[in-house]
Amino acid sequence: MNKKELVAAVAAKTEMTQVSVEKALKAIIEATVAEVAKKGKVQLIGFGTFEARERAARTGKNPQNGKPIKIAAATVPAFKAGKAFKEAVNAKPAKKKAAKKGKK
Repeated sequence: MNKKELVAAVAAKTEMTQVSVEKALKAIIEATVAEVAKKGKVQLIGFGTFEARERAARTGKNPQNGKPIKIAAATVPAFKAGKAFKEAVNAKPAKKKAAKKGKK
């Protein structure tokens, strides 16, 4: 699902216009990016948490020649899925019971 499809799906569920949903989604994304850029957290209960994480400096390997290279420390955005989100993704579909054939 891309952004356009997401906007259409939310608009259909909320009976809002696609323009309104797109503005709201843009504002949510901008606010989330701004907060995580300040090293803060955005926690949406049942969905997950967006946060900044520190990644330590390390030594990597150049894939072209195999020589070691230094990779600098970095701050990276991260997402941790919430419990309800994980459960929804891991839910197993209900098994369909086979219809019993009656005697003729």
